[in-house]
Amino acid sequence: MDHALDAVIEIFSWVGIGAGILLGLVALVAKLADGTWLPARAIVDRDDAAIVRWFDADGGVNAAYLTPEQARELERQDMADIFYRRGRPNRMRLTQGSPAVRSIALLAAGLFGLGVVATILSWVLLFARG
Repeated sequence: MDHALDAVIEIFSWVGIGAGILLGLVALVAKLADGTWLPARAIVDRDDAAIVRWFDADGGVNAAYLTPEQARELERQDMADIFYRRGRPNRMRLTQGSPAVRSIALLAAGLFGLGVVATILSWVLLFARG
């Protein structure tokens, strides 16, 4: 029974640390691919459809239609703080960081943490039996 427990803990150690490092690298690549998002103050226009308009750092005028979720979040606002993609006109979102990148990074941290806890548990059991 002790050998089976040791094997399971060892598997959690290697898989947790390995998958955590691998997903951490995936999160890093996704963060780099996401690009640079700069803050801006936008005007919320609701004539025909919910749209936001803003000036970028280069002085260009941009506009983007809001998704239904974004429209609900900005429901009663005339002005909004947004983030726009540098180098890509008319791209905006309400958060600076990407939710997908954040999810991958949290999963990587959780798996890596599981691997570290399993490694520590493995050492504790090794010295407790010795």
